[in-house]
Amino acid sequence: MFENITTFNFPTRIVFGCGAVRQLPACLAETGIHKPMILTDPGLSATPVLSAVTGVLTDAGIPHEVFSEVHGNPIEDDVVQSVARYRAAGCDGAIGLGGGSALDVSKAVVAMARHEGDIADLDAFNGGVARIAPRLDPIIAIPTTAGTGSEVGRSAVITVRKLGKKIFIFHPQLLPARAILDPELTVGLPPALTAATGMDAFTHCLESYTCPVFHPICDAIAIYGMELVIRYLERATRDGADIEARGNMQVAATMGAIAFQKDLGAAHSLAHPLSTEFGLNHGLANALVLPSVMRFNIEPAASHYARLAGLFSVETRRMSEAEAAARAVEEVEALIDRLGIQRGLRNHKVTREGLTTLARKAFDDPCHKTNIRACTEDDLLKMYEASW
Repeated sequence: MFENITTFNFPTRIVFGCGAVRQLPACLAETGIHKPMILTDPGLSATPVLSAVTGVLTDAGIPHEVFSEVHGNPIEDDVVQSVARYRAAGCDGAIGLGGGSALDVSKAVVAMARHEGDIADLDAFNGGVARIAPRLDPIIAIPTTAGTGSEVGRSAVITVRKLGKKIFIFHPQLLPARAILDPELTVGLPPALTAATGMDAFTHCLESYTCPVFHPICDAIAIYGMELVIRYLERATRDGADIEARGNMQVAATMGAIAFQKDLGAAHSLAHPLSTEFGLNHGLANALVLPSVMRFNIEPAASHYARLAGLFSVETRRMSEAEAAARAVEEVEALIDRLGIQRGLRNHKVTREGLTTLARKAFDDPCHKTNIRACTEDDLLKMYEASW
């Protein structure tokens, strides 16, 4: 049973709580960053969040640069342009401020700052890990959404247009040196984005839980992460100023990303091309395909889903495992509906004609390789059709 060797590692130092952003100067000093570049997106730069961060740095007399043009689904140009400014300004560390996109670009920037070639060279599934410099500048992650958990991850996902797909940049030194989780910075997140990013966190937890890799610590984290999402996501979506809900969703997102060091599953393989081909938010894409993936996985994942039903407070004692598992899928669909997410890919400008191309790209994506049930390209197409 225990023939395969698995390593367990949870090294990230997390600073959590209301007003935690004021600890940023101390975090910079601890990690040896003297002139950081803040990576963020245009939407966030127009809010008080960016000024709150830059204000802390200015008050502490810390020089800094700001790159605020990160796309919602980060692209190669985001990295190329910010790296040029990073080098020209003499920056020695990155601050990712925002959702997963900004955090991913901050990781790609420090990787590319020490690399003279093309970003495609760093694709982890094409030998890129060996091409990343052995010592990289530190990263501070300040998430303003509660979904990707990129603040505790070692990878960045960037769309490279000439390849027509997302590449994965992975390296142990891309793990942020500090993660600052300040619930007050998430208060302004709109309801739709709160719901979508929250479902991203939920999907991370569920797919890592069902991933057929032995990692009981990750399993325990994933279970509690799902419980937090079930308990607090609706509250956070209804009332953006609910600090208890916001803070617990930040914790759930971080737990989801810690858990998925086990790996993920078919939902993520289906979601990634929906972003590159149709521009869907990643969390929204996960929410739209997750029920069909759960139904595809229902037999091998029955015990996992039965436990999930219990997290939804379903009385499962008189149910068979299969009945409880089926009820869990219904509960997930009901949660998606209560969050105001309109199910059906057709309702998000995904064309029926595009499903075949999506299935081909999904099959090329590595996440389904650790799905609890093996997938063919035709299986993935059928899941898209069931989600359409």
